Amino acid sequence: MTLDNITFKDGFFIVGFSDLPQLQVPLFVSFLFIYIMSLAGNLLVMTIIYSSANLHTPMYFFLTHLSFLEISYTSVIFPQMLAHFFLQGSQITLPRCLLQMYFFIVMVSTEFLLLTVMAYDRYVAICSPLRYMIVMNKTVCIQLAAGSWLIGVMDALPHTILISKFSFCDSHTINHFFCDLTALIRISCTDTEIIEIFTVMLGVVLALISFLLIITSYVNIITAILKIQSAAGRGKAFSTCASHLTVVILFYGSLCSTYMRPISTYSIKTNKIMSLTYTALTPLFNPIIYSLKNEEFKHALKKTQKWI
Repeated sequence: MTLDNITFKDGFFIVGFSDLPQLQVPLFVSFLFIYIMSLAGNLLVMTIIYSSANLHTPMYFFLTHLSFLEISYTSVIFPQMLAHFFLQGSQITLPRCLLQMYFFIVMVSTEFLLLTVMAYDRYVAICSPLRYMIVMNKTVCIQLAAGSWLIGVMDALPHTILISKFSFCDSHTINHFFCDLTALIRISCTDTEIIEIFTVMLGVVLALISFLLIITSYVNIITAILKIQSAAGRGKAFSTCASHLTVVILFYGSLCSTYMRPISTYSIKTNKIMSLTYTALTPLFNPIIYSLKNEEFKHALKKTQKWI
């Protein structure tokens, strides 16, 4: 089916990476590898935590949720994106497009909140170690995790409802590898000022406030670490936070540079590259970052290997 024959009723044509025909095979192999490794890495993290009694603590409880989130994250985008390589771009109906966009926003919003909750967990563990298991009891952990997911689900609804009311006239080609909010805004012939303002406002409320809470937590954490007398104690305390801080910088940096600016300033190629950072590389690197920086996890992994 040619682009000229695609009507609004049929939906949209997602370009993907079909504008790079000479790179179709290398890109397909690369993205398939990234997807498989992301699934394997995050499933391994969840399995190790579940099977190791000494890892049944608040920090690993939240890490399990983060790993599950990353699996869901990549599964919302990658299967369809991989199929596009065989189809040289493919058609997607409006309901499926909105559904993909909705779940993508849910995952992004939830990850903002989960990273904030994990920063708070580290703050309590290092700044109030004697009260840690009292403050971060099982009920509180469940409430914090459930609240993060619930807010993520609610945050995605306004964007999806607004986009569903847009008109797209003769523009049905999405120059992206998934139904991204910004890509849909670009091809709409409806006045998009309201949703642009709304997106920035929600971004400020959710992303910026979450980031400020994380920074506040780490200022207090660093202050507490510097007060520890032994170098070994300082190193151990910092190592429990370094992995989380690395993930925060990678996730916030790529996502905010993509969405927290006017739609008119977007470059399609740059937007695709930045999108790959948080949709592909972050889920791939998270298990590696947490496992390499965490002695408890590496010890549990070795025990599991011996058992197998």
